[in-house]
Amino acid sequence: MNAYAEHGVTEAERPGPVADGDRDRYEVSIVMPCLNEAESLAPCIERAKAAIVDCGVSGEVLVADNGSTDGSVELAESMGARVVHVEARGYGSALKGGFAAARGKYILMGDADGSYDFGHLGRFLEQLDDGADLVMGNRFAGGIAPGAMPPLHRYFGNPGLSWLGRLFFRAPVNDFYCGLRAFRRDALPKLGLQSPGMELGVEMVAKAALYHLDLREVPTTLSPDLRSRPPHLRTWRDGWRTLRFFLLYSPKWLFFYPGLVLILIGLALWIAVLPGPKNVIGARLDVHTILYAGAAIVVGFQAIVFSVLARVYAASEGFLPDTELVQRARRWFSLETGLAAGGLLLLAAIILSVIALVRWRNSSFRHLDYPSALRLAIPAAVALIIGVQTILSSFLLSVLGIKQPPPEDWGSRTAAR
Repeated sequence: MNAYAEHGVTEAERPGPVADGDRDRYEVSIVMPCLNEAESLAPCIERAKAAIVDCGVSGEVLVADNGSTDGSVELAESMGARVVHVEARGYGSALKGGFAAARGKYILMGDADGSYDFGHLGRFLEQLDDGADLVMGNRFAGGIAPGAMPPLHRYFGNPGLSWLGRLFFRAPVNDFYCGLRAFRRDALPKLGLQSPGMELGVEMVAKAALYHLDLREVPTTLSPDLRSRPPHLRTWRDGWRTLRFFLLYSPKWLFFYPGLVLILIGLALWIAVLPGPKNVIGARLDVHTILYAGAAIVVGFQAIVFSVLARVYAASEGFLPDTELVQRARRWFSLETGLAAGGLLLLAAIILSVIALVRWRNSSFRHLDYPSALRLAIPAAVALIIGVQTILSSFLLSVLGIKQPPPEDWGSRTAAR
């Protein structure tokens, strides 16, 4: 399957495959996703073409149409823009189709609603020529015109989600949502973009940071868009989709850190209460506290296991990079190691259960000192559950790593490289 088919560009309407010799035919391709943008498309194309001339570079304006019915296609073609018809629906699908058809060494993407200033092309090209892989526009640094961005987005949504993006992915970006950005076309295979919708924008930034690409920012501006209809963006839906993306692409924040906190809380309570009841601020902590602390440990352990499994799976499927940490996880959490650790936990559960049973037998299996017995039974049950989870998870991790070489081969593979 070629790049056009992969990104939904129809056979009948594509402009022809991009031959290897055409890949760097231009210095820059300006790609605009389009869905019924006839009201605003013309000035965007004019500004883009003028920017190419002003910068003194060879370039093309490419409109990635996603099924427009308002004359956008005819308008774009009449103005000399190249049109690619992308059948797969969605903002991200349209962009990926445009990227696949681009013939420029660099690609600048920007919405066709008139809100972005394509005249800032030179700022992006300067950074790309200096070695940057992805250059983001920063509207907060360049200026946001009155009425161009809703107050909820400007003061809360965008800054908040951008802060989370920096926290989760360590991306040096202050405006994750800026739709005006440029990148090297040869960086696309490294990014392996997947999202069909608006999440593609944040996926691009997150993956650039995860793959340690050279990621920079330049100031740009935002103006009120030129359309009379409401924008495609939906505040709460798209905000949730961004947060959802952040969590799914960051197993350590979704699973590992919450799991670690639960385990630490559970262990702290066990250390405090297992020897005997404790009075804390007038409340008596006893075996019921031990029970819930044990539940926190079990849930926390399962969350950490999920983080390991999710990260290894994501690396094996190419969603996230196969880092040194992932390779260490494969070595540390091998099937044999997991079976040994799970076996030790099961042995501990058996020993604690036998001790509790002996104490019960000493009372002729009649009277049972519940507080004392539960101080053994609850840890035994927790050890039993975690032991079984460890064994089963080790088998699942081994299934996920079937395509990988055995752990002893990692050293030789690294040395060979």
